[in-house]
Amino acid sequence: MDTPAKTTPKDFFLWLGALIALYGSITSFITLLFEYINSAFPDPLAYYGDPYGGAVRTSMATLIVLVPATIVLFRLIRGSIDKEPGKAGIWVRRWALVLTLFIAGAAVVIDLITIINTFLGGEESVRFFLKAAVVLLVAVGVFLHFLADVKGYWIANVKKANLIGIGVGVLALVAIVSGFFIIGTPDHVRDLRFDAQKVSDLQSIQYQVVYFWQLKKTLPADLAELNDPLSGFMVPVDPETNAAYRYARTSDSSFHLCAAFNAETPDTRGQGEYPGRDIAYTSWGPQADENWTHPAGEHCFSRTIDPERYPPFEKPMF
Repeated sequence: MDTPAKTTPKDFFLWLGALIALYGSITSFITLLFEYINSAFPDPLAYYGDPYGGAVRTSMATLIVLVPATIVLFRLIRGSIDKEPGKAGIWVRRWALVLTLFIAGAAVVIDLITIINTFLGGEESVRFFLKAAVVLLVAVGVFLHFLADVKGYWIANVKKANLIGIGVGVLALVAIVSGFFIIGTPDHVRDLRFDAQKVSDLQSIQYQVVYFWQLKKTLPADLAELNDPLSGFMVPVDPETNAAYRYARTSDSSFHLCAAFNAETPDTRGQGEYPGRDIAYTSWGPQADENWTHPAGEHCFSRTIDPERYPPFEKPMF
C-alpha cells in the first residue's frame, strides 16, 4: 500500500473546489428536474408558477458553469493521484469522500421518510412521487459512485471514470436543452417582460381614467388630458415601440384601452411549489383577475365604470 503523501494547499483547494462544484451541480440538476415536473404535472393545490422561468434559468446557468468545472477538477485530482499514488490517502480526500457519502446516504434516508410520511398524510400526486424518485435516484447514484471511489475502483479504472464524466456531461446537456422548452428562448422571455410592462401601464392609465371620471363626471376625450405635471403623472407609452397606447371613449362611462402584445398570457396555474409564496405579476397570478389576460397581437380591454362602486367626488362648498 502506498504511503499517504502530504496534503498540499493545491490538494486542499482542488478538493474544496470539486466539492463545491459537485454539490452545486447536483442541487441545480434536481431543481431543474423539479421545475420540469411542475410544468408537466400541474397541481391544483399548488401556486402559480414563474412565467419567466427564474428557477429554470438559474439552474441552467449553474449547470453550464459547474458541471464542466466538476468534471475538470475531478480529472485533475485523478491525474495527480496517477502521477503520485500516495495522493489517494491524503486526509482531505478521505474526508471529502466520507462527507459526500454521509450527505448522499442522509438524503436517501430523509427522502424515504418523506415519501412514507407524505403518503400516510394523504398526498398521492404524481409530481410528488416523481420528485421523490428524482432525489432518491440522484442520491443513490452519488452514494454508489463515491463508495466505489473510497474502495479505489475509479483509480484502478480510469477509462471507466472518464466515461462516467462524459455521461454526466451529456445528461447535464440534455437537462439544459430541455429547459428551453419550458421557458422558451431569451427573446421569448424578453417579450413576456414587455407584455407585463404594457399591462402594468394600462392598469395605471385605467386608474387615472376612473379618477378623472370621479372628479369631473366625464371621461377624458384622449389620454393627453390625464397628464398632470402637478402630481407628476404622465401617460406612459409602449416600452417596446414608444407608440402611444390606444384609448377610445365608447359612452359616458365606458372606454377601451388597447395595446399590441407579443404573446398570449401564460397559463402557469398549479405550476408553482406547494406550499410557497405567490409571485406577483400584473397580468397573471392569483391576485390578478381575468380582466388582464390577453392573446397575442392587438387587444383591447373594455371597461365600464360603475357609479355605485366608483361614485363621483362631492365638490366642497367652499
